Amino acid sequence: MAVMTDPAPFWEIKSLAEMSREEWESLCDGCGRCCLVVLIDDASEDIYETDVCCRLFDPAKRRCKDYAARHARVPDCVRLTPQNAGAFDWMPQTCAYRRLARGEKLPAWHPLITGDRESVAKAGVAVDPFLDSEDDVPAVQIEARITKKR
Repeated sequence: MAVMTDPAPFWEIKSLAEMSREEWESLCDGCGRCCLVVLIDDASEDIYETDVCCRLFDPAKRRCKDYAARHARVPDCVRLTPQNAGAFDWMPQTCAYRRLARGEKLPAWHPLITGDRESVAKAGVAVDPFLDSEDDVPAVQIEARITKKR
């Protein structure tokens, strides 16, 4: 008698380029870290997070306020693709796109594994819901808003 086994999840059997739009979008854990203003030291290439977020980011919901038009409204919003997902060192090390592009597994707390969209917050990976928008923080003050080194 044959034993029935569950098929492997799509992220373990498909490359990023093979994923459907829905599968691709589901990889985002909703941590919000890619929407933070980050600073990169030119000399050391060290990466620093701030407590300042993109003008379109809603930190309480950890979602973009205008996801469909984000690239038009914020020209420097990064366009993640299967081809470049592993290339951005400033992206969080926990980012599913970055991890899969680099041949790593999803973390155990990822919502695709837990089935719980809040598992990212429960794991302490999500951004603080009380961030300030880049529209409210003068550029000269951004460096003083560093919260941690990545």
